[in-house]
Amino acid sequence: MRRADGYYAQFCINVERAEELVPTGKTIGIDVGLNHFYTDSNGETMTNPRHLRKTEKALKRLQKRVSRKKKGSSNRQKAINKLGRKHLKVSRQRKDFAIKTALYVVKSSDFVAYEELQVRNMVKNHKLAKSISDAAWSQFAEWLQYFGKVYGKTVVAVAPQYTSQDCSSCGNRVQKTLSIRTHICLCGTVLDRDHNAALNILAKGLKEAGINLNTVGHTGINAWGQTDLYSLVVTSTSKPTD
Repeated sequence: MRRADGYYAQFCINVERAEELVPTGKTIGIDVGLNHFYTDSNGETMTNPRHLRKTEKALKRLQKRVSRKKKGSSNRQKAINKLGRKHLKVSRQRKDFAIKTALYVVKSSDFVAYEELQVRNMVKNHKLAKSISDAAWSQFAEWLQYFGKVYGKTVVAVAPQYTSQDCSSCGNRVQKTLSIRTHICLCGTVLDRDHNAALNILAKGLKEAGINLNTVGHTGINAWGQTDLYSLVVTSTSKPTD
């Protein structure tokens, strides 16, 4: 395989990898976004690094250098190589962030629920396509699933429909445009829009995993996604995810 910085050989080895961790007894729902990379069901956020956005000026400068060089010349080829290296660096930064963030999430929780977004459809919005691609949500989701299997954690992808609109407290649907960042419900619930969505994502994930939400108060899992009974999460979500 040839890349801007040289040739690479790849070897695939079939090895069953399994790691053991001390159970945390925690469950978490994750809502990804562009303002923050994600907001979880505890209200905590992860900063969006925006690797491409931060490198755009340098990329444009290198692109201009390429266009100024004579076609077919060695100087043009050198300029093309420098541009390729810069793009490759951004790609590697994005992948590194996705891996480290997914590993952090999986290690810190025993049950993870996240949105199964149709990124291919979302990037058709030309105004947001660059930002969505830069966020690398698909890579993040893939590594969540991978680390979930490696560390024996349950990782569930749920449908994103109405997670931002429905109230996480009473279930009432509160219509919002993308510009409205605060969820305000008639029941008195006032939350950050993404925090509310993360709570709904967690609830969906627990339901799909077979945990009866009506008995939450008796099992040790409270409405904010915490649990003191690790065995409940394990036994209720023992089916492996694909």
